Amino acid sequence: MRYVLVLLLAFPLFADVPAILPERSRADAVNRMLKDRLENLLPALMRENGIDMWIVANREYAEDPVYLTLVPEPVFAARRTTILVFFDRGGEKGIERLTVSRYPLRGYYDAAWEGGEIDEQWKRLGAILRERNPKKIGINVSRHWAFADGLTHGLHERLMEVLDPALRQRVVSAENLVVRWMETRTALELEAYPQIVALARGVLAEAFSSKVITPGVTTTDDVAWFIRQRYAGLGLPIWFMPYVNIQRPGVKCEAATDFCGDPGIIQRGDVLHTDVGITYLRLNTDTQEMGYVLKIGETEVPAGLRKALAAGNRWQDILTSNFVTGRTGNEILAATRATSQKEAIASTTYTHPLGFHGHAAGPTIGMWDNQGPTPVQGDWKLYPNTGYAIEGNVKVPVPEWNDQLVQIKLEQSAIFDGKKVHYLAGRQTEWHVVK
Repeated sequence: MRYVLVLLLAFPLFADVPAILPERSRADAVNRMLKDRLENLLPALMRENGIDMWIVANREYAEDPVYLTLVPEPVFAARRTTILVFFDRGGEKGIERLTVSRYPLRGYYDAAWEGGEIDEQWKRLGAILRERNPKKIGINVSRHWAFADGLTHGLHERLMEVLDPALRQRVVSAENLVVRWMETRTALELEAYPQIVALARGVLAEAFSSKVITPGVTTTDDVAWFIRQRYAGLGLPIWFMPYVNIQRPGVKCEAATDFCGDPGIIQRGDVLHTDVGITYLRLNTDTQEMGYVLKIGETEVPAGLRKALAAGNRWQDILTSNFVTGRTGNEILAATRATSQKEAIASTTYTHPLGFHGHAAGPTIGMWDNQGPTPVQGDWKLYPNTGYAIEGNVKVPVPEWNDQLVQIKLEQSAIFDGKKVHYLAGRQTEWHVVK
């Protein structure tokens, strides 16, 4: 039986997942979305944040976290020293996009330097700033936001050297601009995102089925590696190793335990949980779902476990009902905890933004080890057209397990449109069943 599982891992056989673009078509799709973002989203965000010049400078092997969201496919890295300059010319003239770099980015940026010595490159940047005389020069330095702290110390020194004293006084942190750029999803991206999430969920449905799991034989590691291999076979990179664990009667889940579930050989009557995220078209998913392995003679999931999953769905509803434009992550968390406590739902909330990264820029709504206010990231306000992993767990006593607690750990990718949260490819409301 283990030999059969190895064959499944080596040769993915299932086809009930959405169609996936070949590599060239993926690049075309990414570039259409990028061009739209640069032409239509970036001007609004620069003006929203009062920055009329934004400089993104980085070097190969030390790329700024925002860099690869600003350049087209098939760019994989910065080349030598790559400097992007965005200048708001005002009104309908829009944003001038320049590259002060040895290698051009034709069609997306105008080349402002023809190449030469590194000192000449930086002198040319200084001349560009003097010519345009910006009022505020945004650079990517931040104490609190990793996404906005991509300008290295060495490049910062070079930049300051070529700036006239008057221009140095106009340099500000671009952290708010970077976060808004990273967190905002466009209409074109939202057309693609549901399929991306459907791909992620489809593979988990395969993994938690009798096609993959043989009770008494298959281990949690076998399933985790099946998930990884399945995505690899589809050409979908994962951004962390899939995790699979078991809960079962007799292995207690304590109220004070952060996370319940252990690795091991999967047996009948086990509750299964997995956590995995994929990247496709530069957008990320983050998904956690639950499965149950039927005992001999069972035809459905025990009522106590069905009730526990429903409690998890109720926690999701409480959380998403508190998404209101302008509220901070900390305010959403406090309201969610208050309602959960009122309804006697033992929940923990650790929801995070989702987009260009799996743990992306935007408001933190609780952390698994901090259910109180989260400084800075938790104080960030909720904006429309932003993505989230609706993540957390509930603990519920199961009558069929002599009232032992089961932990329902859920995570689904969603978008907030300014008025309501929408799950991008539905959410789990029924157990995955291994027969």
